Amino acid sequence: MKIVGVGCGPGMITAAAAAAIAGAAVIYGSDRAIDLARPYIREGAAVHEITDYKRLRSLPDDAVVLSTGDPMLAGLGYLGGEVIPGISSMQVAFARLGISLVKSAVVTAHGKDHAAAIADAALEVSRGRVVFLIADPAFSVPDLAAALPPEVRIAVCEDLGYPQERIALGTAGAPPVPESGLFVVVAGDL
Repeated sequence: MKIVGVGCGPGMITAAAAAAIAGAAVIYGSDRAIDLARPYIREGAAVHEITDYKRLRSLPDDAVVLSTGDPMLAGLGYLGGEVIPGISSMQVAFARLGISLVKSAVVTAHGKDHAAAIADAALEVSRGRVVFLIADPAFSVPDLAAALPPEVRIAVCEDLGYPQERIALGTAGAPPVPESGLFVVVAGDL
């Protein structure tokens, strides 16, 4: 099986990913991943929306599994097989903010314990890291802000790569508020 990163937004599919998708006879992905890959899916390919992530390991060997962003950043890279990286929301957010990835730390709260993710993020910020936090729609930026010193800078990056992309800047003392359910948070010395 091939796990193919389709980027975090439209137009962010790499040439290697496009070639893998174009050559695939059987494709699996979320609605959003399929929409991002649609221009590269060949006519006649069997395209299936993933409805049960627990069954992904039982897919046919020739299947291409689409993963939004990069499969190795909280994506489907854990499935094994050949992984074709994609352009991640982390790469896009840091590029938009002009921040080097060298001193970054990744924390995920997507579908995970938000309190634990906030504690991890606060610890990494205290170590001088710039935290990239993968959020889900229920994640509370104010709760994260409350765990940080008030002068720490926070960016909420929403709908990266889409026409409605929005980056809101603030501090822990006056945090930005997400307006979309598709967002990530960057916190630290921005």
